[in-house]
Parts: sequence; C-alpha cells; structure tokens
Amino acid sequence: MTTHVLIVGLGLIGGSLALAIQKNPEVNVIGFDADSHTVRKAKKLGVIDDMAFNLEESAALADVIIFATPVNATIQLMNEVQNWQLKKGVILSDTGSTKKMIMEKAKSLKEIGLTFIGGHPMAGSHKSGIEAAKAHLFENAYYIITPVEHEDEIQIRTLEAILQPTKGKILRINAREHDHMTAVVSHFPHLVAASLVHQLSSENEEYPFTRQLAAGGFRDITRIASSNPIMWRDITIQNRLELVKQLDNWQSEMDTVKTMLMEAKSENIEHYFTRAKFVRDELPITSQGAMYSVFDLHIDVPDYPGVISEVTGLLAKHLISITNLRIVETREDVFGILVISFQTTEDRERAAISIQQETTYETYIS
Repeated sequence: MTTHVLIVGLGLIGGSLALAIQKNPEVNVIGFDADSHTVRKAKKLGVIDDMAFNLEESAALADVIIFATPVNATIQLMNEVQNWQLKKGVILSDTGSTKKMIMEKAKSLKEIGLTFIGGHPMAGSHKSGIEAAKAHLFENAYYIITPVEHEDEIQIRTLEAILQPTKGKILRINAREHDHMTAVVSHFPHLVAASLVHQLSSENEEYPFTRQLAAGGFRDITRIASSNPIMWRDITIQNRLELVKQLDNWQSEMDTVKTMLMEAKSENIEHYFTRAKFVRDELPITSQGAMYSVFDLHIDVPDYPGVISEVTGLLAKHLISITNLRIVETREDVFGILVISFQTTEDRERAAISIQQETTYETYIS
C-alpha cells in the first residue's frame, strides 16, 4: 500500500527530505512550494514524484504532511490546516529549528483530532535551494521529534518509519528540552559569533590590517555568522527567553574571566585554558551535532608550485569529493597551511588516510 507524503517547502531541507524518503518504494512524495517554478524544477530533478500547485487539494490526498518551512510560516499553515479537509489519521510534522511555539499550537490541533508531531533534522549545508538537495544530507545527523504528551504511539512509530530512510539518528525529546539544548549549542553560539564579527568590524576602522589577520582561526570560529540572517532573526525571536538565560550565564562567565585577568594569577589562567581544552577535546567528532558542520582537514604542506594540484589530484584518484579549499595565511591558532572541507566525516577520514599513506604531509582534524 502506497503512503502519500506531502512536503511543503522545497528548499534544501524539504528537497533533501523528499529525496531520502523516496528510497522507500512504498512512499509517494508530493511536493509543494510557494514558488511554482521550484515545484517544476523539483520534478525535473527527480526530487519529488508528483507536483502540487494547490496546497489544500494536495493535502487532502496525503497520509503524512511535512512543513519544511520557516517556523513563522509553519505556524500560519497550522492555523490554516484546521479548515482543510484531510484524511482520517493524517500525520502532520515540520522541520523547524525551534519547537516550543510550534508544539503549543499543536495542542490546539490535537483538540480537533489532528496529530502533529514536531520534527527537527539537525543538518544543513553551505548551499541552499532545491538544487542543493541531497538524499544523504541527514545521514548520521540527529533527527529530533517532539510529540505532544500522550501522543498515539502508533502514529509516532509511523512517522519514524517514514523518516527511517534518512538514516538520521531519530530521538524523542520534549519541546522545552529541545529549545534549551539548541540554545546552548547552536542558537547562542550564533549570537556570540555575530557579536565577535561586530567587534572586529569596529576594530577594523582604526586598525585596518585586523581584517587580514582574521583570515585564520578567527574566520573559522565565526563561520556560523555567515548563516541566513532572516532565518536567524526568526530563531532568535522565537527562542529569545532561552537565549536571555544563556546570555546571563555568559555574562557571569565573562565576569569570572575578567576577575581572573585582573588578579593575573598564572596558575588560575592556565587551569582555565587547560579545563577548556579538556572539555573541547572530549567533544565527539564522528557525528553531526546541532549546528551545520563542515568537515575540515588541515594539511601541513610545503609551499612549492603544484602542491595543491598534487593533493586535489590524489583525492580525485580516490573519488573523494571536496566542498571547499583554502590556504590559511594567519596560522598562529590553526594547524596546517591548506584547509580542505568535505561533505561527510567518512570523506574526511578517507582523505586523511590517503594523504598520510601516499605523501609525507601531516594532517590534522580540529
């Protein structure tokens, strides 16, 4: 029996989700997007099985509906869906980065007999749009689902089965816990990264060369500040209470650091950095976390003509794809002159092994 899944929003996440769940031959993917050109392109690229141009009519055919839209748009759709004619037992879900507001709205849907199970695939890419969609985008990434309390277990397992071909690590977490944890490891770091870039900008006015020096480690630790400003505007507003708590904790931590600096006790300062190094080094590097990751490999190569083509040629020989490559000029706080980014940890591992076996260059994973 065919299960009809309607995906609303055919960007990177919606398109990748469509490609992944298509692996199940018993699933038929219907795609809708506010931009009809995107729908046609998704069909042409094989991202979806069927095109939808009237959302309400297509929703009536679906067994599962997934809103792969920004949270504000999803909440608006949740308001509209109450007036749609849907199949009995239809399952609604989403892919939003914050869950509390959505799951509050889900309670009102449950009161009228609709099942809404929140979802958040914790994966992304430096690219966007339907053209960037990949069936493997969610592999080994956490895929959080947030059912309302006392949700029908059969419905939850049905959604989990639909999501199984993503090869994501499906976990059940309540909305409050989700928003708190993502505030700690994703949303707040984005604010910090943005604030560091703002600080650099003000410094750059008086010391213009600062910008050139920022091309090394500073650029790496603030990479996330390049994320979509509109998306992060919405996330920041929706999760602002958790972010305020994190900001309070951060300011307390900075007060501790300030006191430590004023006292200038070498053993305390060394302990502070030692503790930070230990905790950071214990973080897992073999799976994706809450933030989009680029899997960087630092390679300590000599500076002579042809060395870059030598390395990239070696990777090509082993059919290892790369997403980015750059030479680091400011290397005081990074390892290696050449930094290559990969799509997956597996590609990075294969690249490191190939380079170590066939060259004398040292490689580092930061």
